[in-house]
Amino acid sequence: MKKWHGCLFLSLVFLVGCNKDDYVPGQGSEGAESLAPKVEGRRVGAYVTYYGYSIPDPAFFTHLFYAFAELYIDKGQYKGFKVEGTEARFSQIAALKEKHPDLKISISFCNNIENADNSQGGGFSVLAKSDEYRKAFALDCRTFLQKWNIDGVDLDWEFPGLSWSADGIFDPAEDVANHVLLMKQLRETLGNRYLLSYAGYCKDKEAISGGSRYIDIAAVDPYVDFVNIMTYDMDEAPRHQSALTDSRAYWDCQRAVSAYLQAGIAANKLILGIPFYGRHSFSLSPRSINYKDILDLDTRYYRIDNWDQTASAPYVTYNGQFYCGYDNARSIAIKGEWVLKQGMKGMMYWDYDGDDNVSTLRKAVWEAVMKQ
Repeated sequence: MKKWHGCLFLSLVFLVGCNKDDYVPGQGSEGAESLAPKVEGRRVGAYVTYYGYSIPDPAFFTHLFYAFAELYIDKGQYKGFKVEGTEARFSQIAALKEKHPDLKISISFCNNIENADNSQGGGFSVLAKSDEYRKAFALDCRTFLQKWNIDGVDLDWEFPGLSWSADGIFDPAEDVANHVLLMKQLRETLGNRYLLSYAGYCKDKEAISGGSRYIDIAAVDPYVDFVNIMTYDMDEAPRHQSALTDSRAYWDCQRAVSAYLQAGIAANKLILGIPFYGRHSFSLSPRSINYKDILDLDTRYYRIDNWDQTASAPYVTYNGQFYCGYDNARSIAIKGEWVLKQGMKGMMYWDYDGDDNVSTLRKAVWEAVMKQ
């Protein structure tokens, strides 16, 4: 769930390339005045990126996840972490709590490297092996939350037991178990005052040669408040990336949620992920296209809002051929109804600035989650 973000193996691996934004500050609040009342206990989560330009409107979400902060590992030693991009950008986001004290803001940690003064030194795989480094990281997180007066930590290690990048370090023999130890340490250090969540894969842990990969969702469950399930990028064209139910696709939302329920996770701890972009490919250009840009596609060649009844999902065609699967207000409403029937408490989206300038998708998510 990041600018380069992995959600699935097509038998092995799925890569996500979320486009950088061209948003203008202050846009994207249209429609906020007519939103349904907030229902206590339900959650709408928005990922807001370091490279975005807009200041998000808290009317559209209950939880904000700042993407991202990154680890600094040098010669096998943990040296701390920093937010990606400029601190000024993060400061603008953290300041939203001054006027919106009920808003919950978490800092989300990724396993990639964006800052110019950092280099790939092993990331979470190296950090989580060491009891000393786990404790140091957890203490640094607590200090950071106290300094900025924000509410929690969201861990986006994609994923234990694998790496999306060629130079990434991972260890199938230990990563999955060490991820649990890291989350346990975070909970012990942060206590119950702060939120702890993670970006969840669409499957449970999986045995592979030499160990396992993904997240042991049952083992980590006692330590977390909720899970942001990345129910997108579950396939590429000519199939849907985020179908509610679709046996033709590699995976779908129903199968993803079922994996968590079957592992014993309470439905009210599960948050369904919604993409604010279309997925074309994991290897061809363009890999993805933001919703706001889908609306601007040349109608001489592209047709948007085609509807697949089986998948409960829209898609774009290019010269009559399937171009990308995505979500619109109609599919979000259907997913929201399904989510509430499952006893789940909400939905989240990647990312805030992928929406259009009249908040079509942001409003749709809010209305779907807060429906009485």
